[in-house]
Amino acid sequence: MKNAEVSPKVNRLWIVIGTIIVQMGLGTIYTWSLFNQPLVSKFGWELGSTAMTFSITSFALAFATLFSGKLQDKFGIRKLIAASGIGLGVGLMLSSQVSSLGLLYLVAGVLVGYADGTAYMTSLSNLIKWFPKHKGLMSGVSVGAYGTGSLIFKYINGAMIESRGVSQAFLIWGIIVLAMVVFGSLLIREAVVTATPASASGVQVKDYTVKEMLKTKQAYMLFVIFFTACMSGLYLIGIVKDIGVQLAGLDVATAANAVAMIAIFNTAGRLILGPLSDKVGRLRVVSGALLVTFAAVMVLSFATLTYPLFFASVAAIAFCFGGNITVFPAIVSDFFGLKNQGKNYGVIYQGFGLGALSASFIAALLGGFKPTFLVIGALCAISLLIALTIKSPGAAAVQAQASASKEAAGKDDRKMRLNPQTKGI
Repeated sequence: MKNAEVSPKVNRLWIVIGTIIVQMGLGTIYTWSLFNQPLVSKFGWELGSTAMTFSITSFALAFATLFSGKLQDKFGIRKLIAASGIGLGVGLMLSSQVSSLGLLYLVAGVLVGYADGTAYMTSLSNLIKWFPKHKGLMSGVSVGAYGTGSLIFKYINGAMIESRGVSQAFLIWGIIVLAMVVFGSLLIREAVVTATPASASGVQVKDYTVKEMLKTKQAYMLFVIFFTACMSGLYLIGIVKDIGVQLAGLDVATAANAVAMIAIFNTAGRLILGPLSDKVGRLRVVSGALLVTFAAVMVLSFATLTYPLFFASVAAIAFCFGGNITVFPAIVSDFFGLKNQGKNYGVIYQGFGLGALSASFIAALLGGFKPTFLVIGALCAISLLIALTIKSPGAAAVQAQASASKEAAGKDDRKMRLNPQTKGI
């Protein structure tokens, strides 16, 4: 059975390279924190109000993934990614001209976030479809490139802000990102899935539509796990410097080093755990990551934090967060098929946006880091239990059918033993 209609003239290496270029351009939005203070200094806005821009960006990014699959069906992946790259670049270039928070929210928040999320989901899902036997590896390559773009542009954007000012930095950043995403889109070709192959266990995977997926309990169980993984990582990213100062007693400069550490270990988790999931099983990788995250948040909650213990805990959470968001696209395709993977993962991906918002809300409600860590720890324990017991809809159906057949065979055997006419047969 064919997995995808792959033309012999298509060199899949170019598709990998194109996806890497696109994802690196998209990942640059995670340098936003560099722009907060310069914008405050230039316009006199409050820091919290300025930082809210990235929350809007993250929400728009997650929201866009709900519709990216339908847009891809209508326009084709190359046109859609190119248009998204233009939207992303234009949004950043327009940010260089804004003088009010409302306009900043609109162009740097809504426009940039929506364009980024559309291209992110479609390019990631497409690459996975081209390599159905190496879904974890390809997910790691794509999501790892996204993280690498963030890491590299921390230095590029930082240097531009220092040498040219925040407005000119926005303009140049937008031009660079537009060029990267549009150029990368020219190398990408769309994979057409005709049927999803049987899994390694021999179970045929059905290609679920979104409506069919939402009728399964597994969709909601996976959402809980993904929500938990995103909540733990995104909350840490936002407040890690403050944790170092307030809980570990570090000076501001030393605690700020944790920001770079998060970026490094986050990217490492993406590059390592994705390929590992192809070999040892995706749910095993997720279970291990949840267990490590649980241990790390317990350390942050109850231990007397020293310099090494603080950085070890931060590195562990960042590594596991990066790995979890890398493995999940492949898990969704394992459970619900490759054909509608982008649309189905777009629904599960809403756990990303909700995770980001929920952590901040819980922290404000409970009043501090440690109570929030305890909530995250409890969610990790629940999600770990789910990850250890969940089975794909296909595997669950096969197991139920086998149990029914075994029970029916047992009943027939008992009937034969009790029927006197069968005696001696």
